[in-house]
Amino acid sequence: MKPFFNQPVGEVLQQFNVSPDQGLSSAEAKKKLEEAGPNQLASKKQKSIAVIFFEQFRSSMVVILLIAAAVSGVIGVMEGEGLTETFIILAILIVNAIIGVMEETKAQSSLDALNKMSAPRSKVLRDGEVTETVSTQLVPGDIVILDTGDIIPADMRLIEAVNLKIQESALTGESVPAEKSTEAIDTEDVPLGDRDNMAFSTGVITYGRGKGVIVSTGMDTEV
Repeated sequence: MKPFFNQPVGEVLQQFNVSPDQGLSSAEAKKKLEEAGPNQLASKKQKSIAVIFFEQFRSSMVVILLIAAAVSGVIGVMEGEGLTETFIILAILIVNAIIGVMEETKAQSSLDALNKMSAPRSKVLRDGEVTETVSTQLVPGDIVILDTGDIIPADMRLIEAVNLKIQESALTGESVPAEKSTEAIDTEDVPLGDRDNMAFSTGVITYGRGKGVIVSTGMDTEV
């Protein structure tokens, strides 16, 4: 299957069996929600710093180094050479564990920040009517109405774009808002920042308006 940004609007809508004027039915949306799950990033249970620290010593390589440190210490004491080598090995392991703790806590903080950035509510077309719904209830195939100031609730293929610009710096690193269109892109290998017919979760609409059909939610998004 071709990537969504390579497909014309009609082809994408046909793939999700959805009308741009009616949207999904409530029954279809309910079924899709059961299949895809809620539109949110999975959050791991918070661990204490102490637990994360000691988890850094569970790998086989670290265990081998700990054994080496113990053996080196015993030999050093028996031969009167001291514990210098033992302390060096332990110091390296402790520094490595501290770095591991910092990386894991940073990753968790980033995930929490992304969850906070997600749109709490969105305007969605269902049963032919535009209603405001909790964004976690959105599903692939939903038609979402986009206006200036809105946060993109999920990854979507744009089906309508009127002077639409979206700030995607959190995802692409580009500081300038991306100008959007609905035209299919012929090239297959296209960076996220150049997929002008796509809108990605956590993006912010800085100008214009549009519509998009959701193609992926939750952990399946590019975020």
